[in-house]
Amino acid sequence: MFLDEAIVEFSSGRGGSGAVAFHTEKHVPRGGPNGADGGKGGDVILIADRGRRTLYDFKLLDHYEAESGVHGLGNKRGKNGKNIEIKIPVGTVITNEETGELVVDFTKHGMKFVIAKGGRGGHGNQHYVNSVRQAPNFAEKGGPSERVKVKLELKLLADVGLIGMPNAGKSTLISRISAAKPKIADYPFTTIVPNLGVVSFRDTSFTVADMPGLIEGASQGIGLGYQFLKHVERTRVLVHVVDVFPIDESDPLQNFETIENELKQYSEEIFARPRLIALNKIDLVDRSNLDELRAKFDGFGFPIFTISGVSGEGLNELLDAVANILEETTPKEEIPVVMPAMQVQGEDFWEVLEEEEGYRVAGKRLERMVAMTDLESRDAVRYLQRRLDKIGVFDKLRDAGIEEGDSVAIGEFEFEYTDER
Repeated sequence: MFLDEAIVEFSSGRGGSGAVAFHTEKHVPRGGPNGADGGKGGDVILIADRGRRTLYDFKLLDHYEAESGVHGLGNKRGKNGKNIEIKIPVGTVITNEETGELVVDFTKHGMKFVIAKGGRGGHGNQHYVNSVRQAPNFAEKGGPSERVKVKLELKLLADVGLIGMPNAGKSTLISRISAAKPKIADYPFTTIVPNLGVVSFRDTSFTVADMPGLIEGASQGIGLGYQFLKHVERTRVLVHVVDVFPIDESDPLQNFETIENELKQYSEEIFARPRLIALNKIDLVDRSNLDELRAKFDGFGFPIFTISGVSGEGLNELLDAVANILEETTPKEEIPVVMPAMQVQGEDFWEVLEEEEGYRVAGKRLERMVAMTDLESRDAVRYLQRRLDKIGVFDKLRDAGIEEGDSVAIGEFEFEYTDER
């Protein structure tokens, strides 16, 4: 089943906590701390795969979670959590579900992106030994997991897009010029999903996408076509297939103008792309009328070809023109990966914000530091206070006007401010 949109949640693994342990050995009464670190949490990694054609798998399962790291045990380091690798179709665009911000655009086969990074393993107590603190009785908790909710949208990557009314013969055409095997029948809307085919012609090859038929009002969401208009966005050349012998006895010229108008309303940029007109099913009309038929389309300024998807007549000339245009045009530039704002600012960025309930210290590194502190350990909390003071958090709070007893939040940790200067 073809599916080109999905809302999915990805969660990395938590880091394993460090161990509190002391070296014990016969005749060594004071062996010192040797608590090992916890293992790193697993990452969630997305990989673009040209063999994938749909996002249907994400309808069946919309939450993925990597394995957490194992806690350190004695002097034995915890095992890292396993990464999970998820294959997605080339052409998938991922945006933040809440903000709509672009996260990554998968434009190439094999492209990898870590969508959720595993938490760091917590340090064991041996990490905190110094000349003053020779027997630390605390360790660091494992780093929190990352949880992201994103929208996946598949926009097919094709060099050429076939557009036209339902039953114009697009599926027959793509099956004739490539190895694609679309469903073909003599009734409208036989094609309800895009079909991709690879065309080998002369010394080159290119991909062609057969789009479901458009109808009047498609740009406003009417009919099947609107759902798939976005797949035209990445094509470099459009071939407008016109049925010259429609089964409903409609006017081919009027049908052509209807689709052109819908395309223009949907996107001026797409409307301006190179276009060819393919007058299809000429095997069904009187050949003496072909010149008159072509003349009706001359005023649009596009090259016109008379073809038959069934007999193959005129296809070499059409493909020759397509290949020439592709040689003259360069592919569109890839959309760059855009990272979330906090990552752009940097891991060390933090700020003090005044809220109704008190003050909040916001910053990725600081929030992770607090989350990895064992708040039930008095020694660990004292160590955290010293680190926050060294970074300048308390100075910034005082500059912001904090008073004794005011509430301060860092991540999910809240405490009452006490001036201990």
